[in-house]
Formats: sequence, C-alpha cells, structure tokens
Amino acid sequence: MRQLARRITDTSAKSFGMYARAAASGRDDLIHMELGRPHADTPAHIKAATIAALEAGKVHYSDLAGLPDLRRAICAKLARQNGMTVAPGQVIVTNGLTHGSFAAIMAFVDPGDEVILLEPFYPQHIGKIELAGGVPVPVALDAARGYAIDAAALEAAITPRSKMIVLVNPCNPTGRVYTRDELAALAAVAVRHDLIVISDEVYEEILFDGASHISIASLPGMAERTVTMFAFTKSYAMDGWRLGYLAAPAAAVPALLKITANDVTHVNTFVQEGGLAALTGDMAPLQAILAEDKAKRDRLVTRLNQLPGIRCNWPEGTIYAFPDVSAYGMPAQVFAERLMDEAGVVVEAGSFYGPAGEGHVRICFGSLGIAEVDRAIDRIAGFLRRIG
Repeated sequence: MRQLARRITDTSAKSFGMYARAAASGRDDLIHMELGRPHADTPAHIKAATIAALEAGKVHYSDLAGLPDLRRAICAKLARQNGMTVAPGQVIVTNGLTHGSFAAIMAFVDPGDEVILLEPFYPQHIGKIELAGGVPVPVALDAARGYAIDAAALEAAITPRSKMIVLVNPCNPTGRVYTRDELAALAAVAVRHDLIVISDEVYEEILFDGASHISIASLPGMAERTVTMFAFTKSYAMDGWRLGYLAAPAAAVPALLKITANDVTHVNTFVQEGGLAALTGDMAPLQAILAEDKAKRDRLVTRLNQLPGIRCNWPEGTIYAFPDVSAYGMPAQVFAERLMDEAGVVVEAGSFYGPAGEGHVRICFGSLGIAEVDRAIDRIAGFLRRIG
C-alpha cells in the first residue's frame, strides 16, 4: 500500500476516549456514562412519519440541500426560537451536527489557518480542523470563573493567521450556557478581526434553572459571519438517525454545498420526513425528555456533592456534569481509568477536553435511567471510600 495522505497521518486529535477503552475491555458489567447519547426512545410520531414516508415511496434522490418542506420548517423554528431571520436557501440539512461542522470547517479553513477553540473543547472539532490543514488554537477558560468566556484571552490568541472561532453553546463538557454579555464580547472580537464563527448548538433545548440559550448569529453584526449548526440528536433522542442542519450566510451556501454534495450527495430522504414531524408535531414528548434530563441532573449533582472530596457545579444545560475530582491527587485520566477498572463506571477524563479540563471528569447523566444513575453513584461512592 502506498503511503497514506498527510491529512490522515498528521491528524492527532482523539475522538472517543474512554468509550474506546471500555469497548476494548469486553466487559458487560460496565455502567456507561462516557458517551453523550440519549436514554429515551425516539418519540412515536417521529417514527410514524418516517415509516409513512417509506411506505409512500419516498425512497429516491431529493434536494441536495434538504427537503424544501423541512427547510421551511427549520426557518420557522429559527425565527421562533433562535431570533434568526433565515431564508430556506440559507439552510442545509446535514448528517447530524458533526457533518455540518465538517462542511463549515472544510469550506472556510485553508492550510495554515488558525482556528480558535474555547477550552475545555469538544475534541471532534480538533480533528476536522486538522483534516482541513488548519491549526487548532485552544484558549483556556478558568474553572474558578465558571469557565466564562474571556474576551481578553481571545484577543491575545489572535494572529494574522486567525480565521475562525469555534463556539459550543450550551457547552460540552462544562454544562455552561453562555450569557448574552459573554456572547457579545466574543462577537465583538470576531467583528473586530473579521473572523468567522461556527456555533455548535446541539444542546440548545436542554436547559435548567431558567437558563436562556442565545444563538450568537442573532447578535448585531454576526448573521453575516456565522455558520450555526443544530441537530435532532439530543432533544428528540434521534442520535442514531444522524440528522441535523446548519444555517449560514447566503454567500457561503454554494461553498458549503460543494462539500456536502460531494461527500454525501444529500441526507437520507425518508429520515428527513421524521425531522419535519419533530419540528411540526406534538411537543409533549420533547418536554417529557427534557423533564427526565432535569430529574437525572438533580439526582446526580446532589449526590455527587455529598461525596467526600467531590465538588460539582450545577450544569446550566447539556446532559453532562463536570465535577472536580482533584482532591484525590491523581490525573483525571488515571482517575477515570481506575473508576472503570475498579468500580465498573465509565466516565471521561476532563483532560480529554484539553488541559483546562484537568482535575475534572465528565459524567453523562442523559444516557441512563434514573435508577441506573443511582446505581452508578453507589459504585462511585464505594470506589472513593476504597481509595481514601
């Protein structure tokens, strides 16, 4: 075999951390809290719409950018929920948010361009930047300040090669939901330095305690420089469906379509009918999923904070808690590996999300039922007693 392309050999970013280690173990007694998958089943009316589309013969090629009815429904949702005025021609339906971020990074980032990420970061964005030939530039946020966006730190990271800022809001892994003031500060930096922003908003509906999600594209001066990415993955328990969408400035859409049309042609036709049902159908199942997520968050964080040496802030959004375990005097990766090996609970090390996450672990409460959450915490408590 001839040598692999450098875009592969030079890509060092991780993707699945402790999930891969757990899978390689072959153990069937593990409680999995490392992977951000929903626990709920996809609501029945979404499945029914997809089955009906199949039976109606909607099995052939369709619009490259996505079904027109779905894109119109997305525009209505963006106006109603996100404060974004977007035409159907500015929307592309994607194979999950991951596909949307890949298209945006590939369309804008040239070899040598620098892309700023807020750290702790979502590692999969790193891999896409490197595949495009870009240079990831993490900007560490301070745990002591609640991982608040630091405009001065962003400014300090900018060079003549800076091209893009990657934003994840609500934030995986920290559970932060950024305030309007924080987003305005980031927007001011982007405008001042003529930077593109790609905004990963997959957790937009999973909010707690009155937190309010704001799409940065809705702020002054940002619609023309932001690609905003969403998915049905978390809120509608549709992770395996691989269905998302992006909204972009009209001038950027031909470039984005050049990527999506060449890598997937278009998203599965009948699955898009399920997405349409999700946006236009009964919202009661969505509310039930969100209520269950809140109950599990409350149980997990309350019990974590009762354990010796553990400090856990209350996540404002997402399906993750990010407790500080530094009191146990070991690197986060070692803590996570020992917790899996000795207690059978799989969590992700905070350092997986960059050095700013060291001393923490990310625990996904969204992937389990509430009884399993309790069982996992019982195991964690026993592990902590044993290690003292």
